[in-house]
Amino acid sequence: MSFWSRVTYVFRGDRLNHEIDEEFAAHIEEAIAAGEDPIEVRRTFGSQLRLREQSRDARIVAWLDCLRADLIFGWRQLLKRKITTTAAVLSLALAIGACTSAFRLIDALFLRPLPVAHAESLYALARQGPDDLGVLRTFDDFAYPNFTRMRAAAKDQAELIATSFTYRTDLTYATDNEMEKGYVQYISGTMFPIFGLQPTLGRLFTTDDDMTPGAHPYAVISYNYWSRRFANDPQVLGRTVHIGSKMLQIIGVGPKSFTGTEPGTVADIFLPTIMNPDVTRTDSSWLRILAVMNPGVPREPLRAKLDTVSLNYETERAKGFVGMSRHNFEMSLQKKMLIKPATSGVSRLQGDYRRALVWLGVLVALVLLIACANVANLMTAQAASRAREMALRVSIGAGRSRLVQLVIVENALLALFSAALGAIFAWWAAPFVVSRINPPDNPAHLILPADWRVLAFGSLLTLAVTLLFGLAPALRASSIQPVTELKGGKEPHSKRRSMYTLIAAQIAFCFVVLFFAGLFVATFRHLSSQPLGFDAKDLVLLETATPHGQSPESWSQMAGTLHAVPGVKDVAIASWPLLSGGWTGSISVNAAPPTDKWGYFLSISPGWLNTMKMRLIDGRDFNSTDSFPGQAIVSQTFVKTFFNGVNPIGRSFEKVNPFGSRQLCRVIGVVPDAAYSSLHEPILPVAYVPFRKLDENGAINRADGGTFLLRTSGINPLSLATTLRRLVAKTNPAYRVNNVQTQQELVDNQTIRERLLASLALFFATVALLLAAVGLYGVLNYSVLQREREIGIRIAVGARIGSIARLITTQIFATVFIGAATGISLGVASVRYVQTLLFGVKGTDPSMLVAPALILVAAALLAALPAVLRAARIDPSIMLRAE
Repeated sequence: MSFWSRVTYVFRGDRLNHEIDEEFAAHIEEAIAAGEDPIEVRRTFGSQLRLREQSRDARIVAWLDCLRADLIFGWRQLLKRKITTTAAVLSLALAIGACTSAFRLIDALFLRPLPVAHAESLYALARQGPDDLGVLRTFDDFAYPNFTRMRAAAKDQAELIATSFTYRTDLTYATDNEMEKGYVQYISGTMFPIFGLQPTLGRLFTTDDDMTPGAHPYAVISYNYWSRRFANDPQVLGRTVHIGSKMLQIIGVGPKSFTGTEPGTVADIFLPTIMNPDVTRTDSSWLRILAVMNPGVPREPLRAKLDTVSLNYETERAKGFVGMSRHNFEMSLQKKMLIKPATSGVSRLQGDYRRALVWLGVLVALVLLIACANVANLMTAQAASRAREMALRVSIGAGRSRLVQLVIVENALLALFSAALGAIFAWWAAPFVVSRINPPDNPAHLILPADWRVLAFGSLLTLAVTLLFGLAPALRASSIQPVTELKGGKEPHSKRRSMYTLIAAQIAFCFVVLFFAGLFVATFRHLSSQPLGFDAKDLVLLETATPHGQSPESWSQMAGTLHAVPGVKDVAIASWPLLSGGWTGSISVNAAPPTDKWGYFLSISPGWLNTMKMRLIDGRDFNSTDSFPGQAIVSQTFVKTFFNGVNPIGRSFEKVNPFGSRQLCRVIGVVPDAAYSSLHEPILPVAYVPFRKLDENGAINRADGGTFLLRTSGINPLSLATTLRRLVAKTNPAYRVNNVQTQQELVDNQTIRERLLASLALFFATVALLLAAVGLYGVLNYSVLQREREIGIRIAVGARIGSIARLITTQIFATVFIGAATGISLGVASVRYVQTLLFGVKGTDPSMLVAPALILVAAALLAALPAVLRAARIDPSIMLRAE
């Protein structure tokens, strides 16, 4: 009989039994037909049931039949205990779903290889050294001339590829009035061939498309963008796209699987690096460098060679920067070259969220352990009620391994149902988290396929969960002593000890989760409550461009037009909003050499301070005749940094540019400090200069971009967006509004990571607390059930409810305190580490210890209350009659 036939018979038991019975009857009839006595024939054959079982065992796969029987029995047991099963499935589903979601995020951002050839040989170059403040940092931006030198030096050892940082910009396929947003990335002409990528349509870039600056106006669009924007129209080839002042021809569509080199950002349009306006500049670092190592080439010799080439370039470049201080010059030369694996690509999101996702993974792992401990306690309690069943199985011949298999199969069913429900949760949760990573108008785009990687992780996780919560009850079931159990069972203290141990572990893990939640919430509150130095409420921002530039007077006229809109209280102009950009320069006071510290600048119009609700501490505001170079208003930190805290009104300083030119500014006002580019940075020394700028010959510059800031009153700022866009276009078609947002949105965007972590941590802390409470309730309820007779006797002899409550809860509360002490130790150590490593914050707020302790005590009291009430309702007479 074939193996497949034996497998088939496992699931066709009735048919197999019928065939065996027919065969048995046929043999008996043959013997009787041969003249033998029917009684003797049946006596000779023996028991029909025994023969059927023997014959059946020979015709099936025995272990598979046992597994089938255990699955059926396990399913019936789960249905028998609907409430317990539901609680266990939901607990594990939430934990498994959270773990799977975290894996999908980590896999998409850090583990999943780019869909290119030689991804395992892909590396990224970076430089590590002190920043302007002397803090050790890693820099992955390079100037194009430096790239060309290193590419030539590494020619025989690796292929170097230049890729710009993918950025979101304005583009159009028709007129400027039909502007849209797109993600653009400049790449080396050799990238597509080196990566082994083939076009879906047309052709891709080659080396010839990346030779002469500005001479190759071509574009390749991604498959994703082609499908989304052009509905897979093959006529897209040959169309032109306007990006800034460039007009480029679309020559091809990229492969379907490739969306760029930055996980978290899907590039729409690829351009040759040689078309970047900064390609020949030595003072502009705007690209990353990827390296595909040749087989057998060691990394360290190549790193040393590239380090030497880059250092020589930086030395030559820095010598031309006469506007750089000696200290900054030396600091710039202390950076060492790194070659880091980049199998999954390189992106800003990786740097921003690497540590955050690691600690998120720790959180969900702790929740998973709490859920497993919780379910293990539930299973242990259920196993206690089945002790006699297990004893009977052993008495009639069941082996220990058979009992282990029986319990493990039941737990595996529980884990499979939980995994299925958890998969649904993970399918929703991971994209939901990604949508909250970036601002709503510019969300991250991570590829989150449900492929074999996710399936493998889910399968391994399900197996681990099965073993974590199912192995202990299975081993306990296999250690049953039939004689002891059938006589009435042994003292259940050993069972309770294992349950209390799991409770202590739950409490410890719950403390750590609560600590993490407290840390993330405190960090978010700290950033959110930082003084901004201005009022962000009711402030709408119109980021506006004028491709051919407009005079300051024209900008002021447009501001006046906007001021006339009902609901608009004040209008001002700035080169960009606070918390969205930066402009730096060295500072020289009294014609001295440039200082080691940088100054930070922002161009503003008269009235900007009033619109931002920033008060003048001293001096005056700008007027319509002030210009840059010429006048400046400085912050208090600027005064402390460059004027030693002395009143600067009437004094002058010079902004020293990299190549040595100087722009003289006289201080006419002092304002309080304000957040400049980031809430995560210390307060910076800022100088506000007039929006009206002069060139080297003293002529007025025509500004090609700026932001109108409108203070509204009594209305939602964004409700004016459509009206303001139309008004700008109607008043002067030379102006184009690129984006409308509020200043509060920019403030909120500064805390996206902290807000996300705080929200997730609070969610998981709530889940952990709920699971711990359920676990406490389960153990207390089990304890009451085991001691019902004892409690009845105590009540009969006059015990009060208080003593009964102490009897029930003393041991469990001692366990809670032990778990809490362990959790506090782990929590304090981990919180201090995370504070320093992830957020750069030192010190532990005592409230982080008090709040989790109070919360857990409250949860323990609530969990104990039902068990105490149940014990109080025990009728002593019933217990004694039962005895």
